[in-house]
Amino acid sequence: MGKRLKIGVLVSGSGTNLQSIIDRCQDGSLPAVISCVISNNEKAYALERARRHGITAICLKHTDFNGRTAYDAELVKVLQSHGIELVVLAGFMRIITPGFIEAFPNAIMNIHPALLPAFPGLHAQRQALEYGVKVTGCTVHFVDAGTDTGPIIMQATVSVEENDSEDTLSARIQMEEHRIFPEAIRLFAEGRLKVDGRKVMYLK
Repeated sequence: MGKRLKIGVLVSGSGTNLQSIIDRCQDGSLPAVISCVISNNEKAYALERARRHGITAICLKHTDFNGRTAYDAELVKVLQSHGIELVVLAGFMRIITPGFIEAFPNAIMNIHPALLPAFPGLHAQRQALEYGVKVTGCTVHFVDAGTDTGPIIMQATVSVEENDSEDTLSARIQMEEHRIFPEAIRLFAEGRLKVDGRKVMYLK
């Protein structure tokens, strides 16, 4: 097996996207290794998922730090100590600071449950239902200083059904998240993503 990309996954909740990445790493279809999983929430089930697979699981509670800058500085320190080449935000419910972004330029990836630039921020599925769109989906993007504004890597569409609730729509979107997030990471690991301004191009 060739070189495997070292990734660090930041999570706040149950970690279903983390699980999809773990599965792809283990079946060999994703040339990457998860070097650490970090959560700001000590009760996040994602930490248990990591431990079950022998992955270093770290809880860094943001409430233990004096502000976002100090917290992110410690995050960067921990990630760099593990040799992380790509930071993956898989349901990490915190806005990261410019210092964090500067430490990993074009190497922080996020998944958002809407077709950006539509419905950024929290409760994207609810926003989509309230707006009455017929199609929504999910977006993998690089992280910049804005909220869900970074260059788009990959998107998948999901039809909105007339009887959808926030939960049913979220469940179908999540299925697509689990498909495209590992795929976007694979392209990065293979050196096949090139960022040119707002556009992300796939290299052969």
